[in-house]
Amino acid sequence: MSSGALIRPEKVGFTVIPGLLYAGEVREIVHQLERLGPESAGTRRLLNERWCRELGRRLAHASRLSNLIPNDACAVQCTYFTKSPSHNWLVTLHQDLSVPVADRIDIEHCSGWSRKEGGLFVQPPISLLEEILAVRVHLDDSNDENGALRVVPGSHALVD
Repeated sequence: MSSGALIRPEKVGFTVIPGLLYAGEVREIVHQLERLGPESAGTRRLLNERWCRELGRRLAHASRLSNLIPNDACAVQCTYFTKSPSHNWLVTLHQDLSVPVADRIDIEHCSGWSRKEGGLFVQPPISLLEEILAVRVHLDDSNDENGALRVVPGSHALVD
């Protein structure tokens, strides 16, 4: 069974939900990801895949998340990274503030325009970031002792 961490703008900023997906669901996701090939370290473009869009819909309407995710929520990005001895990199403490967008428009409070994997990303105004939830699903037996993610409680409120 996988665990999931839901990052949201509250005092602590996240919650861990063990067993968010059943073992069979995790195996199916891993099977789909294996199609990326062994040389791939991941992608930010999984919403191009029908199975991933369906996963996003299922999570948005999962009963265990119903008090955390609004009924009209939709996935805007699905990212997968895998680290191994052959695919590893250092990630310093940071906040993920960029979101994917369809087109570039010059609008106040949007900054940090960039291209990643051919997609356009921007750092939107704080008011929009405060409306976004990040759902992280671990596909292995990671936990707070051995996991790839370090969440600093309260750091979500340090955006200016």
